[in-house]
Amino acid sequence: MPEGHTIHRLARDHTDWFADQRLLVLSPQGRFEEEAEVLSGKRLKEVSAHGKHLFYHWPRGLVTHIHLGLYGKFRIATNPPPEPRGAVRLRMIGHRKTLDLNGPNRCELVDRDRYRSIRSRLGEDPLRDDASVERVLERLNRTARPIGTVLLDQSVIAGIGNIYRAEILFLMGIHPLMPSNELGDKRIQQLWELSSRLLRTGVKHNQIITRRPPERDGSKGEQNKRERLNVYKRSRCPQCNAAIQCYDLAARKMFSCRTCQKL
Repeated sequence: MPEGHTIHRLARDHTDWFADQRLLVLSPQGRFEEEAEVLSGKRLKEVSAHGKHLFYHWPRGLVTHIHLGLYGKFRIATNPPPEPRGAVRLRMIGHRKTLDLNGPNRCELVDRDRYRSIRSRLGEDPLRDDASVERVLERLNRTARPIGTVLLDQSVIAGIGNIYRAEILFLMGIHPLMPSNELGDKRIQQLWELSSRLLRTGVKHNQIITRRPPERDGSKGEQNKRERLNVYKRSRCPQCNAAIQCYDLAARKMFSCRTCQKL
């Protein structure tokens, strides 16, 4: 499932490519056909992101809410539009580009109240200007759940996924099983600032980079995961060469250094 940096990058790119245009909206698959008819011909205002959720804003408070889930995928093509590939739930055709959406976990048309309700259930997003670290402090200080579990709870911090979870805790020297309310305000603040910095780097380079910046700006593939990551799916710690532990935590594989992240 894409982590928050990918979703914010999509919001930025889709705004650049489609905002302030009257779009032809279709549903080749048919599962979004009625909603597409409502939107077709309307001017897209902007695309925003909160955690792992995308919101396409239309006039009169209408919002297309998309959550990619495990299998959702966008395809972008230069016009004229190509034939749809597979079960295309949503197609938006702009002046120069066409967007196709396949296999999302959620693709729905909502009103202003429903949009606010969706966002109210999400936690603070380190990539949003309206995020509040004070609310994060409050939530973490009142729960004894392991910090490695809480970081995947999208109602607390929105946008952090399994890779960022492992990398953030490693860089801070925090054991994933440490109770959240034992971190203290200073380390929670540092965790929040590190999360924001790493996610912003991810948006800039369109890939997760926690170990070192790429030698030059570019696309995926300039660095492999061994060069970009510290502990995620690695066998040895890059700092002390100790074995990396792999175990289940919050129904996902957790990776941590037995030496650098002592409980």
